[in-house]
Amino acid sequence: MKLAIAQLNYTVGDIDGNAAKIGEAVVKARAGGASLLLTTELAISGYSPEDLLLRDDFYDACAAALADLARKAQGITLVVGHPHRVNGKRYNAASILRDGGIATTYLKRKLPNYNVFDEERYFDSGEAPCVFEHEGLRIGVNICADVWEEPAALAARRAGAQLLLVLNASPYHMNKQQTRYEVVRERAAETGLPVVYANQVGGQDELVFDGASFAMDAAGKLAHQSPSFSEVIDFIDIFNGSPQPGTIAPAQSVEAEVYQALVLGVRDYVNKNGFPGVLLGLSGGIDSALTLAVAADAIGPERVKAVMMPSQYTAGMSREDACAEAGALKVRYVEIAIKPMYDAFVQALADEFQGLKEDTTEENLQARIRGTLLMAMSNKSGAIVLTTGNKSEMSTGYATLYGDMAGGFAVLKDINKLLVYRLSNYRNTISPVIPQRVIDRAPSAELRPDQKDQDSLPPYDVLDAIVEAYVERDKSPRDIVAAGYPRAAVEQVVRLIRISEYKRRQSPVGIRITARGYGKDWRYPITNRFRPRFD
Repeated sequence: MKLAIAQLNYTVGDIDGNAAKIGEAVVKARAGGASLLLTTELAISGYSPEDLLLRDDFYDACAAALADLARKAQGITLVVGHPHRVNGKRYNAASILRDGGIATTYLKRKLPNYNVFDEERYFDSGEAPCVFEHEGLRIGVNICADVWEEPAALAARRAGAQLLLVLNASPYHMNKQQTRYEVVRERAAETGLPVVYANQVGGQDELVFDGASFAMDAAGKLAHQSPSFSEVIDFIDIFNGSPQPGTIAPAQSVEAEVYQALVLGVRDYVNKNGFPGVLLGLSGGIDSALTLAVAADAIGPERVKAVMMPSQYTAGMSREDACAEAGALKVRYVEIAIKPMYDAFVQALADEFQGLKEDTTEENLQARIRGTLLMAMSNKSGAIVLTTGNKSEMSTGYATLYGDMAGGFAVLKDINKLLVYRLSNYRNTISPVIPQRVIDRAPSAELRPDQKDQDSLPPYDVLDAIVEAYVERDKSPRDIVAAGYPRAAVEQVVRLIRISEYKRRQSPVGIRITARGYGKDWRYPITNRFRPRFD
């Protein structure tokens, strides 16, 4: 038989639109000769609906769309993910639609409640396996986290399954696909079952789903691999219950994957929320240059505006490079000098500040003037402001509330500084849009004379390694020092991470590309007297 995978980009809450997209996939799958079509987890509602899943009217709308889809999906067996309510309980479910009706429904057994997942808040756990027959083959169904542990897959095998279908909404982070392969190989070895793994694609707030659907035979050999970050209807030939060798999309570099994740995340956040375009402050530095490139690639240069806001401390090369970046990407570019506004603010505050030395107050004032200008332009045009701060800055608080943190979407929020450089070099291999001296020069906020980031922070190779160990792997300061990092740097970075929580809590949502970003999977209290020990 021929099986089709619908690796599609759904929109949370667009129930009718998602059902229509599945209906279009049915037509394409039938035209391609498939008799069975597999969709992804919660395809009808989109993933994750979060607290929409607490509303009865949301389940009613999903149930109506499912019934309508069952009536229309003729001439094919369709496995579709959806929220399901029965007997007062709520489930993450998958239904098998055939002959104009719902043949059976599987209820997800393993509910993830870690990292970005919060399914125990919304769903009850299913208990029974689901195995249905199709063209003489007995097919089991699992949903996402079910396959990460043994019981659900084994239950399907014991119920007579010869092939296992897995519906997924598995978000991307770096090196995630290798982990998926390892997990599915474990299930294949335990059960002796071939596995078809269908994953959704698209951006949903901070999460990006990379697709990368695949099939493995019972020996754990990869038989099919769909491309990442693309909507596709892919076909797999099944013979004697096993997926036959087919198309395998080539692996990509980490930089290529992350860049595509950023582009997709920006595109879907802007388009799904109906913004006409984006604007951002272009400083001549590497962070804003990379953000600009991502934005132009995501939604087209005609919908992007770059705003250079020089002060008395802005180097001439910064203005030149910002203009060159905008020209290379063909985005709209404007300059608004902030010194007259800065002088007016300083004059207005002269009595309050009399006798006090200049400090970060004056630096932050410049950033807040820029933030005010960007937000005013956003209000007038409807375009969303993209912030340009990276994870190294978000970790250490090297950013200004209501200044460079002002905006609606943080593109580089989970990208550390060293990865910013890697991504910038990668983007220039596609076409040269970031001037080399922007990559080569020492980073600076340019808020005082001759300022350099490393005046206030450890070198970025040290800083990023400490952040990765402390934030992403929960290593203790003692362990980080034992790994060879200077104690003074570890003490400084850990302290900055701790005292900057109030800033991060007020920062815009940003794209997650690591195993732990500053979003759903980082929930530290702002008021917090715990101090990690070093001895």
